Amino acid sequence: MILDLPFILETRRNHALEHATLHMLAHTHTGTMAGHSNPTGFFLLGNFSTQDVWAAATEALERLRGGESGLAIHAGCGTNMATTALLAGTFAWSVLRLAKSTLMKILLMPLAVFFGVVGFLISRPLGPVLQQRITTEANMGNMQIIDIIPVRKGVHRVITR
Repeated sequence: MILDLPFILETRRNHALEHATLHMLAHTHTGTMAGHSNPTGFFLLGNFSTQDVWAAATEALERLRGGESGLAIHAGCGTNMATTALLAGTFAWSVLRLAKSTLMKILLMPLAVFFGVVGFLISRPLGPVLQQRITTEANMGNMQIIDIIPVRKGVHRVITR
């Protein structure tokens, strides 16, 4: 299966660890935090010390290995945002593309808004399902945290293998 190709599986596992690490950091930190994963690790953005990132990432890895797969799902994930934008936009666009004139588009606007809202409502439970089944992998396998490097103020690079 394509999701099990090494570079994709590694990215999915790092994505899960990124989310779990953000969950751990949220217990002790406030403010904006974000991350970005790739096959060799992930970046964390936020006002954290390197020691706090080490502690959070280590705990996150242990808890994922202990079966807490729900930590791999995060409400602020880009998967949720993309799902919402794509469904709401596609649903609204599908109504408006029927219009042959500007007047017809104006008349169909309330229906397009309604369909956009329906797309939004469907996306709310769908985003986390897509995270669970496609964009993250909570089974860490033999993943190890190799190093955590402060890149610059507010940015850490977590390197995994």
